[in-house]
Amino acid sequence: MGKTMDEQERHKRKAQKQKEKVDANVARAQIEKGVMIVVTGNGKGKSTSGFGTVARCVGHGYKAAVVQFIKGKWDCGERSLLEQHDVPFAVMGTGFTWNTQDRAGDIAAAESVWEQAKKFLADPQYHLVLLDELTYMLGYDYLDKQEVLDAIKNRPENQSVVVTGRGAVRELRELADTVSEVKEEKHAFKAGIKARKGVDW
Repeated sequence: MGKTMDEQERHKRKAQKQKEKVDANVARAQIEKGVMIVVTGNGKGKSTSGFGTVARCVGHGYKAAVVQFIKGKWDCGERSLLEQHDVPFAVMGTGFTWNTQDRAGDIAAAESVWEQAKKFLADPQYHLVLLDELTYMLGYDYLDKQEVLDAIKNRPENQSVVVTGRGAVRELRELADTVSEVKEEKHAFKAGIKARKGVDW
């Protein structure tokens, strides 16, 4: 059913008002610099969001680098694709901490991959650095919190950073320009559905 003239006019006025508000916000945002984004929370999709940002970056012809904490050396669809586009990966490679059950070994692995992360964070050729699952390294005290914060804070001005993982500490949130909290409402795994290649990993 078509809208009446009055309804069309009201819709037009509402849309125009919204456009003016958006245009004013766009005009006000004049600072040109890299941003820090934290994607945290207990819901699914944090790493997916981070890798989506990497894909967007590479799609525009910029260089990106990825550091994967927690994740093991198993098959990873994102890594398989992005390495074909010259995206360097530094992978902790130990897998989940509940599998290794070796705190000293996990700390050593975290510190080793963090050394590579610091090089990425200091290199202005990288438009974007993804620190996937970094939050766990701070929550478990595997890495020195202040050192991590300083490396992110002192990165090249035009470099952006995405940090993912549950339980982002207060200091990370405060340092970030954007913080998104992913909330779980349902999860297929809890219903007995296996993780699916090409969807979950």
